[in-house]
Parts: sequence; structure tokens; C-alpha cells
Amino acid sequence: PDVSARSGWRVNAWVKKGILLGFRMGTIADMSVDAAKQPFFDKSTYPVRTFTASDGVRIVPGGSSIRDGTYIGRGVICMPPMFVNVGAYVGEGTMIDSHALVGSCAQVGKSCHISAGAQIGGVLEPAGALPVIVEEEVLVGGNSGVYEGTVVKRRAVLGTGTILNRSIPVYDLVRDAVYTATDGEPLIIPEEAIVVPGSRAVAHPAGAKWSLSLQAAVIVKYRDAKTDARAQLEGFLR
Repeated sequence: PDVSARSGWRVNAWVKKGILLGFRMGTIADMSVDAAKQPFFDKSTYPVRTFTASDGVRIVPGGSSIRDGTYIGRGVICMPPMFVNVGAYVGEGTMIDSHALVGSCAQVGKSCHISAGAQIGGVLEPAGALPVIVEEEVLVGGNSGVYEGTVVKRRAVLGTGTILNRSIPVYDLVRDAVYTATDGEPLIIPEEAIVVPGSRAVAHPAGAKWSLSLQAAVIVKYRDAKTDARAQLEGFLR
């Protein structure tokens, strides 16, 4: 965290360089528990992380994988299958649901819900300088994708199927504003914003002729008591 930065965060670029160097230095190693029944081969520099019950992390059986070099806070719930890549940070009490990805160096705060099929982009997939940062108490809806260094501020809610990256503008109906990434800053989603998938008309004459539209995201409201009540439902699953 960096209060002097507009996004509220400072990126340490040397971390990505170190991770890439680790992949280059590593050799393919047999990491199978049972090579005949379930073979696994990966870079020797990035084995799976070792957990014990005292870590307080709930990893449900069924094909999940967490690479070493990650921070997984106490009370995190991992529903199978899911994957957390090297360098990622997952804060206390967060749930990572089935088929979800937390990318390399992605930062996920406390008490978030990364729903089924959601993808939190890192610095390696897709390649980029900035990891995605998801602050505390954020709900990322199913099949959503957050990429290319986007910063989602605390208590925001991303509706099912929302895609956020540097190319997709976000239209704030409440504040009559448009949020986009710039050359020096990532896309930033405001605190407590409720974001849903949307579209915008193509201004080009051919686009108008064919009634084409491009992908966009829309902030339709900000969190209120009704939204909080829905978000609290996940508490019953813990």
C-alpha cells in the first residue's frame, strides 16, 4: 500500500523479474504423489506449497493447487478445483470458489469472495507490469475476469460475467463519470461500487449501420443495506 499513489498501491517490479528468473532456472521435476495414478511434473523452483492444519486454511479435496511463494491467510477457503499462482497474496477469510484463478502476484484482500469461474489476472497471465489488486471485502461474481493491473477498491461488487481490463471503459451512472486506464495509471473501480456487464454503441458509420456495440462495464449503484444482506449469505457456508 502507498497512500501517495492515485491507486493507493506501489508495484515492486523486481518481484516479477525474480519469478521469471525462477522459471528459467528451474528444471522439470516429478512432483507426483503417485506417478502411476496421478502424475504431475512442474518446474523444480516452484513446487506446491506445504500446508498443515495449524495454518487454518480450508482446502477441500478435489484437484486444487497452490504454488509455493504465496501468502494464504488464516480462514481462507479453497473450493476445488482452483489455482493460486506464485507471488499471489490472499487475505484472511477470503473464499476462492471452484474453477477460480488467482494469478501470479495478484493481491486479494481480507474477506473477499472470488466466485466460481472467476479469474484474477497476474503479471504472467496475461503478461504485464501490474498485477491485479482486489482490496478487502470485494465480491467478484461468477465467470468474471479482472486483468491488466486493474485495482478494485474495498467493498466493491462485480456482477456475474463482468470483465475489467485496460481497454474496457467503466461508466458510472451514479456519479456521471467514465473511468479508464491511462498510460501511467491502471483502471480503478471505486469503493463500494456495484459493477455489471454492459455495452456501448459503435460510433463508426459501419458500426451504426450494423447496430454493433462494444463491451463496457457499468456502475449501476453503490453498496447499501440490501447489497450487504446478499453478500452476507456466504457467511453461512463457512
